[in-house]
Amino acid sequence: MCVWLREIGLTAIIAAAVILPMFGIRLDSDGGQLSWHTEWLTAFEFWLGAIALRVAVMILAKRKIRFFKIKSARGDNKWSIWAGRGLIALALVLPLLPFVDRRMLDIAILLLTYIAMGWGLSIMVGMVGLLDLGYVAFYAIGAYTFALLAVDHAWSFWETLPVVMILAATAALLVGGPILRLRGDYFAIVTLGFAEIIRIVLINFQSLTHGPDGVTGVPRPSFFGLASFSVGDQNLPAFHDWLGIAANPMHRLMFVYYLLLAFALGVTLYLGWLRRSALGLAFEAIREDETAAQAMGVNRPLMKLIAYITAAVIASIAGAFFAARQGFVSPESFNATESFTVLAIVVLGGMGSRLGVVIATLLLIGLPELFREFAQYRMLAFGLALMIIMVWRPQGLLAQRRPTQILESAAE
Repeated sequence: MCVWLREIGLTAIIAAAVILPMFGIRLDSDGGQLSWHTEWLTAFEFWLGAIALRVAVMILAKRKIRFFKIKSARGDNKWSIWAGRGLIALALVLPLLPFVDRRMLDIAILLLTYIAMGWGLSIMVGMVGLLDLGYVAFYAIGAYTFALLAVDHAWSFWETLPVVMILAATAALLVGGPILRLRGDYFAIVTLGFAEIIRIVLINFQSLTHGPDGVTGVPRPSFFGLASFSVGDQNLPAFHDWLGIAANPMHRLMFVYYLLLAFALGVTLYLGWLRRSALGLAFEAIREDETAAQAMGVNRPLMKLIAYITAAVIASIAGAFFAARQGFVSPESFNATESFTVLAIVVLGGMGSRLGVVIATLLLIGLPELFREFAQYRMLAFGLALMIIMVWRPQGLLAQRRPTQILESAAE
């Protein structure tokens, strides 16, 4: 009985933290009290629905599902597990905090974008051991696919998202087939060339990509096709009118924030599963010794291709969110510096470490955004940080390159 009560309460708390901000509940900065601004959903109906959802999931899965449970590889420090849980809890309630304004929420959206990209790149760099310098190419494919379909053909964000994933997977399949046979520096150079080819195509193919001028007027994601956050949208009702609440520009930012947070949490849960799966073990075997992995029956080309396609799809979805956040995309947003930035995040945080990627993103992206007057020194800060890490801790802040499973002697 206690287990059921704990699971039901946990579901209600998480659902409240995620869903209620979208319906007008905010922390009152004066009295610190919750205020209810809409009659669209009563508190009783909300809690009843959350409990019913949780019970249904538990019955269908026939096991307990804990949203805050973060499993890690054997030997991980417990403090990192609790730190990850704390960061997830903070991320869930961040828009509810009274001191969070539009600028801070916009920075949080940018951080989540880079965190998701860092976790995607860590599949290639941290798990498979391949240095990918062209990761920004799939980031650009996702951003431009959404922008062009939305602006030129009036597609919605939800209609373009499957197309973004399919195009990124197709591009990774076509490019990865020949280049994944390369190793070491040769692979890194070829991926860097691929990213540069994509950037040049975006500049010169003006009839399709609008050339160096970029794509302007990229629409914001709608509320699952039910309501729009844009006042001038004639196809969908305005979000505040649909709910019968006061108009607030924070609603759009909060919705995009929680969408990105759900995407980032999905990526990190996938990485956690990957580390414990046979597929992840095959990735690690290739990273440690390709020849030995092949001798043990690991299909190296197929495993590398799976990792490459997975990382590409994650980057493309992040690119679509980037275009939705900016409302404008141009070829200059996807230069080689972006690939180096994401790679620096993975290396600085520790290749294979999910928490390390979060910490490195806060240091390399969050601090320059908060102190924009020092933004011109960003690359200098990157260089100094990498130099310090290479000297002080070459494996990264929180490295996870050790094998997930280790054979131990049975002798006493």
